[in-house]
Amino acid sequence: MVTIRLTRRGAKNSPFYHVVVTDSRKRQGGLSLENVGFFNPVARKGETKLKLDLSRIEHWQGLGAQQSERVRSLVRDYRKQAQASV
Repeated sequence: MVTIRLTRRGAKNSPFYHVVVTDSRKRQGGLSLENVGFFNPVARKGETKLKLDLSRIEHWQGLGAQQSERVRSLVRDYRKQAQASV
């Protein structure tokens, strides 16, 4: 099964996550099919906290990919943020 989930990058005590499309049987840091965004929970003032490619996420969901719980909440927040800025 294909999943859309977070994979951790960054240094100790400085987390940074990539939002990736991957096979659910692969390990977390393993090879992914596609990188569809990033999440920086400790972003400073000038830095971007969340960036997602919603069209690619919808494409993969159309092919049957499932989102993790955290990615689902991030996508929901990102859509709200995008509508508020328009």
